[in-house]
Amino acid sequence: MTTGTEDAAQTAGSGDRQPPGDELRAEYAQLAEEVRAHRTAYYQDAAPTISDAEFDTLFRRLEELEALHPEIVANDSPTQEVGGEVSAAFAPVDHLARMYSLEDVFSLDELKAWLDRAAAGVEQRSPGATVAWLTELKIDGLAVNLLYRDGELVRAATRGDGVTGEDITHNVLTIASVPKRLAGTGHPEEVEIRGEVFFPTREFAQLNERMVAAGKAPFANPRNAAAGSLRQKDPAMTAERPLDMYVHGIGARTGLAAETQSETYDLLKAWGLPTSPYYRVLATQDEVVDFIGHYGEHRHDLLHEIDGIVVKVDSFALQRALGHTSRVPRWSVAYKYPPEEVNTRLLDILVNVGRTGRVTPFGLMEPVKVAGSTVGMATLHNQEVVKAKGVMIGDIVVLRKAGDVIPEIVGPVMALRDPEKVRAFVMPTECPSCGTPLQPAKEGDVDIRCPNARSCPSQLRERVFHLAGRGAFDIEALGWEAAIALTQPAEPAVPPITTEAEIFDLTPEKLADVKIERDKKVKGVVTGRELVPYFYSKGTAKKPSEPSATTRKLFTELEKAKKQPLWRVLVALSIRHVGPTASRALATAFGSMDRIRAASEEELAHVDGVGPTIAVALKEWFAEDWHREIVDRWAAAGVRMQDDVDESTPRTLEGLTVVVTGSLEQYNRDEAKEAIITRGGKAAGSVSKNTSYVVAGENAGTKLEKAEALGIPVLDEEGFIALLENGPPISDPDDEDAEVATEPGSGAGTGPDTPEAP
Repeated sequence: MTTGTEDAAQTAGSGDRQPPGDELRAEYAQLAEEVRAHRTAYYQDAAPTISDAEFDTLFRRLEELEALHPEIVANDSPTQEVGGEVSAAFAPVDHLARMYSLEDVFSLDELKAWLDRAAAGVEQRSPGATVAWLTELKIDGLAVNLLYRDGELVRAATRGDGVTGEDITHNVLTIASVPKRLAGTGHPEEVEIRGEVFFPTREFAQLNERMVAAGKAPFANPRNAAAGSLRQKDPAMTAERPLDMYVHGIGARTGLAAETQSETYDLLKAWGLPTSPYYRVLATQDEVVDFIGHYGEHRHDLLHEIDGIVVKVDSFALQRALGHTSRVPRWSVAYKYPPEEVNTRLLDILVNVGRTGRVTPFGLMEPVKVAGSTVGMATLHNQEVVKAKGVMIGDIVVLRKAGDVIPEIVGPVMALRDPEKVRAFVMPTECPSCGTPLQPAKEGDVDIRCPNARSCPSQLRERVFHLAGRGAFDIEALGWEAAIALTQPAEPAVPPITTEAEIFDLTPEKLADVKIERDKKVKGVVTGRELVPYFYSKGTAKKPSEPSATTRKLFTELEKAKKQPLWRVLVALSIRHVGPTASRALATAFGSMDRIRAASEEELAHVDGVGPTIAVALKEWFAEDWHREIVDRWAAAGVRMQDDVDESTPRTLEGLTVVVTGSLEQYNRDEAKEAIITRGGKAAGSVSKNTSYVVAGENAGTKLEKAEALGIPVLDEEGFIALLENGPPISDPDDEDAEVATEPGSGAGTGPDTPEAP
């Protein structure tokens, strides 16, 4: 949440500047007070009322006013402060050396300007010196200062205001990764070690799931969870939370000889302190930009949440030469990624009817930009989740969108709730699409469903959209709006299809009159609604209406879809519980749709990766005559219902279970799974004692750690390719010292100690 500029007031031009008037002074005073209040909510209460992005905007405006009008800068301006005040709940302790905030930049242009400025500062103070940039991830956690004397941990404190923090020693002692005594020898007489306590992403998700299941409001984000856990008065409560820590800096030190920041990281690691694997010392600005781009793409493959990248001058001598402003070092900067968490108003809670009839509440919000896209809707899962999260229509809510993950409403900002302007959500009792009474799928099920699977327009729309998805027939031209046009057009009254059985019977002529309703715009302003042709051009007297390019592409892709393998056809049928993994297993085990239809429940359940629940769902699905009609009409239209046996691909992985984690160069995730399955292996998603091999690509994360802990062989990409081609190496059972693979580069054993950056 911290931000800053370097000596902004000194850089502002003064030649033509007008003196500040009463209105500007009032804006400044109000803005400064607002920023102070938000700092308190963030640092002391761990309950912010605005998003980080909104705070950054306010803070930057405050800096801008101070830069333009230095005479209005107050002595207690938030721009001169670090962090927040110390809570009265914990004993105050002074740091031996001040803890600073970091200057934030929000674009690559700003970053390059900072790098140029830092390099120029180095050249001015140390002519001819070469700058190396230590570049690392900015962990979204809580800053903590550890004090060791002769290798013993004597105190742990929060950053506080940078000079005085809160004594949280007893709570930090519950973090397993923080050593009470340093390993090895050569410890300094006294050293402050700075780091970030965080909540691992996976464990955070599990914690929130448990809280929602228990009817409690979940944490808004891992940072709040970490801060709240460390500020428990009872260390036993902190111990129940799976907190972790990475150290990333040195404060005061006596008896420590090191010339660079990266050298101290090696020392800290040797002493048993938890250091991040995600850092590099880079020589050029272009390498720094590549590092930022790489982790911008892979930020959700990591062990913890990040909100940016920190760049530091690696040399301690050059750091000292550059020095500090009143609150930030001139030798370090934080590049902030676009925010993935924002606040917005929840305008309404509506429900959507899914392809299997499940009725799911979703929030309709004031559109807001998050993670690079504008979002106006977000899932709320089911009525019990709405209740547990405590959201009400009219609330200001926390909205989160992490990468490609579906946007989710995390919870309300309670401090901003106006009881007179909010109302509770009431789950409907009838399907909003077809009017059928809703009912639980089974007794005690929290999910409510519309049982009118055959005739419900919403279910048909969702099934048509699903069958066109990448995991099914992969029909790019049949998107969400096209699915609406096919099943729920504004005109004609009878839609082009009333069941997905008809999808391959479509012709261009059947789509000629289909219209949908869209916003009518005049010079970019919405002036009303109008009916427009969807699949055909509007046409004129001189130029008749004809199929659009997208429509022509649709029919080309429908023909290609008929040749898709059996497992994709199974996915396209929208059978409950039958996703890509089960479909692959069924296609491999039976080879044809006829054999799957004829199989008994016991035979289906016996297939590895299927089990009794999916077996029951399959038998129930095929028991419906209109379901069987879908399969029969697709088959009659030429859809492939039987897989050809490829004898050319050797079954090198028969009986093996392989887990692929991280990024590979020659395979994406689906291609790697396909390669494993076609060779007779099982492509699993999690590591267990039954796993035969783990393939670890870049940013392998926790699956790699678990494999190493269980002693499971780990392959790099080269080793994976060798395994696909040749199968597992044959070792002498009498040779107790036999290795899984002995040739250099075979890929056996663990991969590199740290994930490679570009």
